[in-house]
This record gives sequence, C-alpha cells and structure tokens, in this order.
Amino acid sequence: MEPPKQNTESAHIPWHAAFIEALQMELNAYQGALEFLPEYQLTAEPLKIDCVVIKKKKEVEIKKNIAAIFRETNLLEYKSPDDYVSVDDFYKVYAYASLYASFTHVPIGSLTISFVESHYPEKLIRHLREERGYRVEESHPGIYIVKGDIFPIQVIDNRRLSPEENLWLRSLSNQLERSMMAEISNEISRQDKGARIGAYIKAIMQANAQVLEEVVQMSDKATLEQVLERIGFTAEWEARGIAIGEETKALRIAQNMIKLGLPLETIASVTQLEEEKVKALYLST
Repeated sequence: MEPPKQNTESAHIPWHAAFIEALQMELNAYQGALEFLPEYQLTAEPLKIDCVVIKKKKEVEIKKNIAAIFRETNLLEYKSPDDYVSVDDFYKVYAYASLYASFTHVPIGSLTISFVESHYPEKLIRHLREERGYRVEESHPGIYIVKGDIFPIQVIDNRRLSPEENLWLRSLSNQLERSMMAEISNEISRQDKGARIGAYIKAIMQANAQVLEEVVQMSDKATLEQVLERIGFTAEWEARGIAIGEETKALRIAQNMIKLGLPLETIASVTQLEEEKVKALYLST
C-alpha cells in the first residue's frame, strides 16, 4: 500500500531546498565537474523539474553510488518524507525529460532520470516490471536501477542509503535517530559548511525537534551555537556596530527558532534560556 501524500505540516518544511543542498554535499568531490540547476523551468508555463545536474567535464567519471548512472544531463525529482513517487509522477517526469531534450537540443541519449523518495517504491516497480517490461535491479542499498528504456532511470529510497557513503541524503528525514542527528551536527562543525546548507539544517531541525533537543543535551552547546549562527539564526549585529551579549544572541536565536515552529522545550534547551523568557518571545514574535 502506498503511503499517504504529503501533509500540510510537512509542506511548510523546505524539503526541496534541503534536497538540493544534500545532493551537492553528496557530490561535493565533483563540484568542479558538475553544475546544479534547481527548479529548472522547462517552458513559459509552470513546468519545473526539481533539479538538473549538468556534467561540465565529460571526461570525469563520477564514482558515487547515487550518480553511477549520470551522463551529460541528469534530471532529478525529489519527494519529501511524507510524499512518494507515484506511477503518474513517473510519467510526468519522463515527459519532462523528453521536453527538456527537445527544448535544449541535447541528444536524447545524454539524459538520465532519478527519483528520490523516503519509501520503497513497491507499486511503481511492479508497474514498471509488469506493464512496461522493464528490469529493475537494486545496485546498492536503496538504489533501484530501471533498465530497458532509452533513458537510464533510477529510483532511490534515501532511508536505505549507506549512512557512511550518503550521510546527507540519508539524513534528509523527519524520523532521524539521535546518532544521525549528532553525526550531521559534528560533520557541519568539522567542515565549516553551515553557510552552504542553511535550508538543509533548518529542514531537519524543524522536522526532528525532539531529537535535536536530545542531541543538544549531550553536545557542546558552544559549537552548536556557532553552527546556528553560521546558517543565519543570528543577525549581523556586529556589522551594524551593535555590541551584544550572550543572552541577546540567545534571544535572537530563539526568535528565529520560533518562526520555524520548533517547540518551547527544544528552544529553551538549545539556547539555554529560561522557559519563561522563551514564552515571552512566543507572545511577541
């Protein structure tokens, strides 16, 4: 049975922007050879594909499990954790690929199609096998390669991706375990990439508030605060010549977390503010 389509609460989380940033982090080793075009508009009408990845250097071999099928032009469709790739979605994106080839005059054989979701695509795979006569093989955990079409096609269940090889896409979830949240936090701090993945961090924080609170209680809060500042949770007060103390910083962080819809207990835990002060902010924000 297919899961229910996306609910209203999840729709307010920036999953698609987070997906683009997670994809870029997964393929960071090839950043000089790839170009990412988010929400690529196909026509004057609102027909968009979630991401187009252009291989700028044809001679570069992409040795990454999620990009093993990549050719010169690669179309990716992403579904947020409460959504899934339906049979109708498959044909819609398939049509988009044909339109893209027509409009951009690229060879049809240079395109690939990837679907990324947080569910096992049981109904879609059954349809592709029984109705289209395609072969579908799992090349790596969570990566299903569809064979038998002019387009190389894959469907990715990001929940089953390798946590060692695909930390960023695997963690793009509203059901993160504490260990994965801690690993993401540590990796951001270690690589100092918070400014590049602000939407990603906001999405997983908003979707996993309770787990975030547990991680905060066990982590270096100074480091976490630095991460929050880098992704825009604090304003550039110093640039305006305003000296602020630690509590003022914490209040500013709390205000932004309230706007994300995070619960009072999580905000108090992250900022180390008294709950009464956070409650006052709820009334004024």
